[in-house]
Parts: sequence; C-alpha cells; structure tokens
Amino acid sequence: MPDKRPRGYQPAWQPRPNTLELLAAVDVILDRYADHLPISIRQAFYAAVSDGVLAKTERAYKRLVEVVGMGRRSGRIPWEVIRDDSGARAESPIAFADLRAFRDGLRRAAEAYRRDGQEGQPIRLELWSEASGMVPQLASLASPYGVPVYSGGGFNSLPGKHDAALRAAHDPRGLCILHVGDLDPSGTHLHRALAEDVAAFAAAHGGRVELVRVAVTEAQVESHGLPTAPPKATDRRSFTAAGTTQAEALPPDVLTRLVRAAIEERRDAAVHQAVLEQEAVERQQLLSELEN
Repeated sequence: MPDKRPRGYQPAWQPRPNTLELLAAVDVILDRYADHLPISIRQAFYAAVSDGVLAKTERAYKRLVEVVGMGRRSGRIPWEVIRDDSGARAESPIAFADLRAFRDGLRRAAEAYRRDGQEGQPIRLELWSEASGMVPQLASLASPYGVPVYSGGGFNSLPGKHDAALRAAHDPRGLCILHVGDLDPSGTHLHRALAEDVAAFAAAHGGRVELVRVAVTEAQVESHGLPTAPPKATDRRSFTAAGTTQAEALPPDVLTRLVRAAIEERRDAAVHQAVLEQEAVERQQLLSELEN
C-alpha cells in the first residue's frame, strides 16, 4: 500500500474547523513567547495544555505535531519559530572561497570578539539541562554571562561527570552547577547522584562543586499551576512530590526568569561591567589592526 502522507510543501492545505482552532491557539502561544523563540514542540504542547486547548495525553501531543507539521508545509507557521531537536546534526570543514572571503571572516570574528564573561567572578558557573531540547533556549540566555550549557547524556555519563569534576579542580574558585531537570523520581535521583558523584571526583583533585536545582521544584509546580502526572509504576525510587512534571512544562518566560535570577545572584555585576568595557576596547583594537 503506497504511503499517502504529505510530501514537500502543501500550499493548498485546507484545514478543518477544529484544526483551524488549534492553529489559532498555536498562534497565541507563539505571540506570547515571541521574545523566546524558537520554542520546542513540547514547550508549545505544555502551553496548549495550560491554556486548556489540549489534554495532557500522548494522542494530543501527536496531533499537535501533525498539525504544526502541516502548518509549516503550507506556510501557515514559519519554519524558524518551532525548534526541531530530533533533526540530524552535521559538521562541515572550514573553508573559504578566496582570500577576500577569509579577510571578511576575520573581520566578522573580530566584531564578535568576547572576553570570558565569568572573569573575576566569585565562582565559576555552569548550566546543566536534563533535556537536550532546552539547550538552545538556555544557551541564548546564559551566553551574555559567559555561562556554558551542558545537556542530557553528556553529564549523565561517567566521563561527563569526571570532566565536570576536572573543570572544577582546575578553577580555584570552585564550580557551581545550576541544574534544570524534570520533577520525577528519575530527575530527583539524577540530581542527587550528580551532586554526589561529581563532588567526590572533584574532591579527589582538590576541587569544590556545588549543584543547585533551579527547576523544576514542587514549589514551582504549585505556584505556576504546572501539569502533573503520576510517577511510573515501574519506578520504585523514593519520591515525595504529588506528581511528576517535565521541565518543558515551565513556560519559557518563567524558565528565563528562574535561570537568570539564579545566575545573577551568584555574580558581581560591577566586575562583569568592567569586563564588558575592556572587551569593547579590545574589539576596537582588533578591528583597527585589520584595517591597517
């Protein structure tokens, strides 16, 4: 039997009335989080659940994925506003068309010159996300502070934890890891295991590590009315919360405020401003040298 699923662009798509209603709801969500685009499809789903547009079921999630897909194929939804985290990753060799293109590249690099945003700060910060799909959003808000973002299996693996410990040991200020993860038995266990394992490795090398859970917490679930689900019956690990909540259930603007506050309360704003001013001077020096 031939596969009848849509292929390519679908400009003639004529959605049914109930689909039009869902598309309108997606428009509202995208407008609400215009300053945080692109958002992931799961973040859009949780926003729709919170708005009462969709039920918190796998079937409703799959329907949203299909409708958003057709919306993109038809031109109804811009491609760039929804982030696809399951797509292929590629690395291309660095090459230039000619010397002029190379010089243009040097100039763009000089224009983008930045000093270490954590220079002179009282402690080194890293931001870790249990969900790799949230990394682009977290990176965009952490980048101005010079805070790196790590994701998923990278820090859950033994080498990942060992590498983090070595980073802590190499910095005399110590390392504070700000963690964003799900509120469920797995996420709670992961947070505790990370803190214990990374700290143990770091201590063996003379380093200090602190791991702070930024999200999701039981208090955040209650204060923001986040959707919950019962823990999996197969997960026997201890868990005190009334229900589980995924990190992507936090509205993007709320997540931004939480992470930004966690970073700023551990930083010296005056020191950072001095670094930015020195950065501007050095950037202009580089550009001047390229013009000579």
